[in-house]
Amino acid sequence: MIPREAIRDRFLRYVSYDTMSDPAMVGKRRPTTAGQEELQRALIAELEELGLRTYYGEEKVVMGTLEGNVSGTPLALMAHVDTSDAVKGNGVRPRVISSYDGSPIVLDGVTIDPSSDPDLLDYIGSEIITSSGDTLLGSDDKAGIAIILSVLERIVSEDIPHPTIEVFFTPDEETGSGMDAFPYERMVSKRCYTVDGAREGDVETECFNAASILIRITGSVVHPGSGRGRIHNAVTAACHIVTALPASESPEATDGRYGYYGVDSVSGDAGEAAVSLFLRDFDFQELERRIEAVKAAVRSAELLYRVRASVSVDMQYRNMREANVLHPEAHEAIYRAAERIGLTLNERIIRGGTDGAWLAERGIPSPNIFTGGHNLHSCREWVAVEAMGRAADLVLAIVEEGVTG
Repeated sequence: MIPREAIRDRFLRYVSYDTMSDPAMVGKRRPTTAGQEELQRALIAELEELGLRTYYGEEKVVMGTLEGNVSGTPLALMAHVDTSDAVKGNGVRPRVISSYDGSPIVLDGVTIDPSSDPDLLDYIGSEIITSSGDTLLGSDDKAGIAIILSVLERIVSEDIPHPTIEVFFTPDEETGSGMDAFPYERMVSKRCYTVDGAREGDVETECFNAASILIRITGSVVHPGSGRGRIHNAVTAACHIVTALPASESPEATDGRYGYYGVDSVSGDAGEAAVSLFLRDFDFQELERRIEAVKAAVRSAELLYRVRASVSVDMQYRNMREANVLHPEAHEAIYRAAERIGLTLNERIIRGGTDGAWLAERGIPSPNIFTGGHNLHSCREWVAVEAMGRAADLVLAIVEEGVTG
């Protein structure tokens, strides 16, 4: 069993780093924020103290290698250092409840209530960590980092038999740009486990296909007093495009395997406007259909409002299911490991993505393992220390499954 105190203390240390990513800086700076690199350099020091060989190049991805002490199949472990900007992610002030009593947790401005968050009741008497209530906590994915480092510390300190282990700590996962640069040529592992899930026991081998669309609209502007037949309003055209998307297929109206059209932003004025969309679907052909539907809405706006528009499509990541199906050994090792430690697992799909989806696109299976975090990207975020501990126990057991001699 991995010591829970070590995981907790690491996690509390990591959340003190201001690593909220900045989508506006994608393509301009990597990582998009200085705090991410500050944490990465601290992690390099920890890895080297444990005896791992490290690499940190222009990709700005921390890589650590622990050489195997027995024969076995090399494997990789991955987590990301950034936190979401969905709510304030810097200035985190964690609160530790040493023995949760089952009552509502009152924070600054918000309450975490077990009546709407029933998983809390599974941890009565356990140690719970929340934020102060005015920021997120950062278990996505600093819990994953704490889990991985604690496993490595246990392996090294007790000289536990293990194959070669590669560790990757990426930046900017939350912006979707974490794998834009990655040291693929340095990676020897043919399977990877991302420790970036949520609810205890959840294992995820399938995620969305994802695309983003940027629409730029150019209108024509004159004085409103003489505007009849001469004003072609870019904002009006932008609103037409947004309202043409089915409300029943939005993020707030879908769950399970239903994909969606998401509106990220609408900006501009009568002369120039922009619409940013994000599209998701588990079926790639359906994602392509959604892209064509958006293009049709844009063509309609051009005809109706006599504006000019351009559509830029960025394919962000693919469903990792195919690689996981073609290489089931990575998935099967999780279940064998869980059986050995008496842990019940739940197969889930990710209504989102992980950095592992990019590896899966290259044929490297990359199942995603839980961290124990709840209410991610929210001021009501919380994590149970025992859940992080069980995730660490599972990761260690997976490593041991890779030993063949």
